[in-house]
Amino acid sequence: MNDAARPVILLVSETRCDFLVDEFGRYARDYDLRQATTAAEAEKVAEQVCAAGGQVAMFVSESVLPDASVMAAFGRWRAVVPTARRLVAAHWERFRLDADALRGGLAAGKYDAYLLMPRGVRDEEFHTAVTELLSDWGSTVAAPEVAVVRIVTPYVDSLVLSLRDFLDRMGLPNRTFSPEDQVGAAVVAGLDGEPAYPLVDAFDRAPVTVRSVHDLAITIYGQPADIDVDTVVDLAVVGAGPAGLATAVYGASEGLTTVVIEAEAIGGQAGTSSMIRNYLGFPRGISGMRLAQRARSQAIRFGTRFFTGWPVTGLDVGAAGEPHVIHTDGGTLRARAVVIATGVSYRKLRVEPLEALTGSGVFYGAAMTAAREMTGREVFVVGGGNSAGQAAVHLARFARSVTILVRRAGLAETMSDYLIREIDFNPRIQVEAASEVVDGGGDGRLEWLGIHRITTGEVERREAAGLFLLLGAEPHCEWVPDVITRSDDGYVLTGRNTSRDTWVDGMPPPGLATNVPGVFAVGDIRDGSMKRVASASGEGASVVPLVHAWLAEDPTPD
Repeated sequence: MNDAARPVILLVSETRCDFLVDEFGRYARDYDLRQATTAAEAEKVAEQVCAAGGQVAMFVSESVLPDASVMAAFGRWRAVVPTARRLVAAHWERFRLDADALRGGLAAGKYDAYLLMPRGVRDEEFHTAVTELLSDWGSTVAAPEVAVVRIVTPYVDSLVLSLRDFLDRMGLPNRTFSPEDQVGAAVVAGLDGEPAYPLVDAFDRAPVTVRSVHDLAITIYGQPADIDVDTVVDLAVVGAGPAGLATAVYGASEGLTTVVIEAEAIGGQAGTSSMIRNYLGFPRGISGMRLAQRARSQAIRFGTRFFTGWPVTGLDVGAAGEPHVIHTDGGTLRARAVVIATGVSYRKLRVEPLEALTGSGVFYGAAMTAAREMTGREVFVVGGGNSAGQAAVHLARFARSVTILVRRAGLAETMSDYLIREIDFNPRIQVEAASEVVDGGGDGRLEWLGIHRITTGEVERREAAGLFLLLGAEPHCEWVPDVITRSDDGYVLTGRNTSRDTWVDGMPPPGLATNVPGVFAVGDIRDGSMKRVASASGEGASVVPLVHAWLAEDPTPD
């Protein structure tokens, strides 16, 4: 790879550049190592790289610079390259001295990691942090060098964006090619007859035309009908968000034959989060996609089977001694125990002109793939929760400006403090309180929004290229039969919240069990649950002992 094509790691130190270049030598094959001795010189180098069409992947700076504080330097560099990861490598003589002063900047998102500069060879703890940050940069910014899945299409429409978003959330490197490109033309040449677009060329299979994310999912992962219909599994998990994934890991690791059915991409809503910084055990944060894919790999290691892209359409509750039967358009699955972990969907905005532009500038959820399409444009995020804050921070790496619209007076009531501080620090993000979207339009894609100011009653027209809607939750369990009790707003009831007339001998079912024996609910779909990734994972783990207890009583034959 020539230097012009390699992303840059920019090493900044007044007196230790040679040491840093030597320490980062293991990255020299894949990255162009540049150096600078001052903040101003580093800023100039970054500007030159960008002007030449290159990319800066990471800034690595000592904790003290001769011409500016490191926090001020990061602010200047961020203005030039907002997508680059930022790392402080403090010399051991300064590590403790500077830690307290710089810790606040880390919490506010001004940089990504504060590390002790290596003191000897093979400091793998240091380099683990470096590679994690570079991996995150590569998955969210740079186009993959090698694409596992190739999409060939003469145009990028809402379907193509949905396909790319699904593949990104599944952790599958992908690229889009025109039929006129060398790669695209080679894919088309391998077809018999006239091509229909978009074409998907995945792994070693013949290219296929796909009409939906569902088509793409079954092309790659198969369908429930592939399961031996004579087999009754111990545990069927419906939904592969954090709660469902935790259920699969703990269930399979304890010897239960476990199958997970997911309608969309692994990870659920959490899988769309660009960076979760307050999840236990990940001090530098972790993207929702990476968290989900690690959990999926962990579950597969213990024997879980995953089937992606098939929404569950119904559940037949088994009578005594009979298994429950889960229905999808691609087949049925019989299970002794069922865990409902389908999570929630974002509420619709219900502004008709904007609903018509869904996928063409208007997106429900974080839509990480679409963020790259927003480079240099005006973007709006509607919502005041953590998901909205994470989406805004990610979009600010690409967009000229990001405006968060909330109906409340501010973000303090609904968003974590660490995110509010990160938003306050970011000059590309503004928060407009007491505001709501009431209109919008464009010629084939979003061009403008009508924003209602609640306190004054005025409606302001604003230019907009992107609208990302993270409006709160609606339960996603239309397939759940009426015999399973639900709250007035549609969430599945468990434990003491179930109807008293369904209790056995005056006793409620266990805390995560529904009123139907052998059917459980965990995560956001469960009434009364805390809508957080960690709590959903905890419920997924906690339900497995209840499943074991039920299976010990269940007369259904294996």
